[in-house]
Amino acid sequence: MGGMTDHAPTTHVPTTPVPTADFSTAHAPTTPVPTAHPRPLPPHALSFDRVAAQYATARPSYPPRVLDAVEELTGSGLRGARVLDVGAGTGIATRLLTERGAHVIAVEPGPEMGAQLREALPMVPLVRAVGDALPFADGSADLITYAQAWHWTDPECSVPEALRVLTPGGALAMWWNQPDPDVAWAAEQEARLKRTLAGYHANELSSRVGEIITRLAPGQPVSRRLHWTRRVPIDVHLAHLGSRSHFAEMGPERAAPVLAEERAYVLREFPDGVVEEAYALDLTVTLR
Repeated sequence: MGGMTDHAPTTHVPTTPVPTADFSTAHAPTTPVPTAHPRPLPPHALSFDRVAAQYATARPSYPPRVLDAVEELTGSGLRGARVLDVGAGTGIATRLLTERGAHVIAVEPGPEMGAQLREALPMVPLVRAVGDALPFADGSADLITYAQAWHWTDPECSVPEALRVLTPGGALAMWWNQPDPDVAWAAEQEARLKRTLAGYHANELSSRVGEIITRLAPGQPVSRRLHWTRRVPIDVHLAHLGSRSHFAEMGPERAAPVLAEERAYVLREFPDGVVEEAYALDLTVTLR
């Protein structure tokens, strides 16, 4: 996930106790999908459900190098590791982790986002929960990942929860695809959207990860930046923009003129209609 805080109505999760999830059925297609926890979900937790299908088809993945870097910084391979992919969304990072041989449980509060994940990755267990209150036992995971998602949490809750659930020597890894500020057209687009859309990316935590983690966790966070690109038709690029939380909150009618203006700007840069999106992927890893 990524983008601005949304203001969807608060959704309360049923208070009926559910079993603590674990990795014992990590590859069972009949694994139940428990709903966790008795606390009300934060208002933004379901903000992407309204654009779930668009998110699944238009959002970029992550370069395999990000998982190489995770293995390097943690000193552990992913094959056989017990991984919680929190804020899993439609399963973009979940798929990459699974393909590396990790035993992954996806954690996602949104029913529509979860439905997209379930369709794409039916063998991956899915738990409806948020990172601020993980329904997992102490010391039960080797790695907890947040791909494009940690900024949706309350760090005062999510960091202690991660430390509780991680095994000694386990790791918390979080990363974000950001438009590459070193690429002129991408930086210009972000500046233009900030001028056009009040509050666009105003509450991002991603730029303060190291400072926050250092305050809340005993380990010293280590960061890497990876640069990568993908080439997509302009309609996919605009659908990607439209899947960001700020546009999702606006709704299609209000978003349409902004996206139409962006189409005109982008076509000046890429007149053949094939856009080379440029990303700076920011990764932070903290050992428990």
